[in-house]
Amino acid sequence: MMIPAFVFFIVFSYIPMAGAYFAFTKYEFRLGYFRSPFIGLGNFAYLFKSGILSQLTIKTLLYNLAFILFGNVAQILCALFLNDLGSKRFVRVSQTIIFLPYFISMVLVGVFAYNLLNIDNGFINSVLSHFGMKKFNFYMTPGAWPFIIVAFHVWKGLGYGTVIYLSTLTGLDPELYEAARIDGANKWQQIAYITIPLLKPTAVLLMLFSLGSIMKGNFELFYQLVGKNGALYEATDIIDTYVYRALMVNYDIGMSSAAGLYQSVFGFLLVVTVNGLVKKYEASYALF
Repeated sequence: MMIPAFVFFIVFSYIPMAGAYFAFTKYEFRLGYFRSPFIGLGNFAYLFKSGILSQLTIKTLLYNLAFILFGNVAQILCALFLNDLGSKRFVRVSQTIIFLPYFISMVLVGVFAYNLLNIDNGFINSVLSHFGMKKFNFYMTPGAWPFIIVAFHVWKGLGYGTVIYLSTLTGLDPELYEAARIDGANKWQQIAYITIPLLKPTAVLLMLFSLGSIMKGNFELFYQLVGKNGALYEATDIIDTYVYRALMVNYDIGMSSAAGLYQSVFGFLLVVTVNGLVKKYEASYALF
């Protein structure tokens, strides 16, 4: 039973590691993998000296920190709300509706965003025009997109995280709440002193899992929402989209491999560091 799992990881995770060699070459298609000029850290030197990598790293980290923070807060609040509802049927229906966006293709998310935001006949600008207000060109306003991207990410992942937190809440001992009510604790006090502390291990674990991909900027989301709109790169360009353009537009395999390898190593070190800090202060919450 373990053989398929081993084969999967060997074929799709370990064998592709040989591609890291591209990061140290000036790859030329006519020369191939072994005969392309070896330039050592030349690709990395260019990325660091040009300042591109530092800017991309900062934006990638900030986006992912926003995804983790706002995503977990929204999921916890939604789980608390559903857990306190009396109607089980309404809770099941609500869970299903909230969960649906998780299964929607990113292509459909991009179409939905375009029909919502485009200046000609988008829903928001149609409403603004109806009330005699000036239309807002979202696709030429970089400053608006960090909020738009974070909002769509939170919306799409809300159902999945809510189910995880809700399953944790349903497993809590009801006697704790009964004792708190006998002692005169109101609903907010029960949430603050019982629910939130008991949810903390789950929240920390999910955040640690999220940190594992904190340097991966959810390429599908950015590409489908922004596409090739260069006017928005100032606020939306992350490591993943840069690697895509370097590979598919400029055909620079060495540069894209260098950026991807940097992304993986930086993410690995970040996860190990954060896990070490968590283990130092609360060992039971650590991943390893």
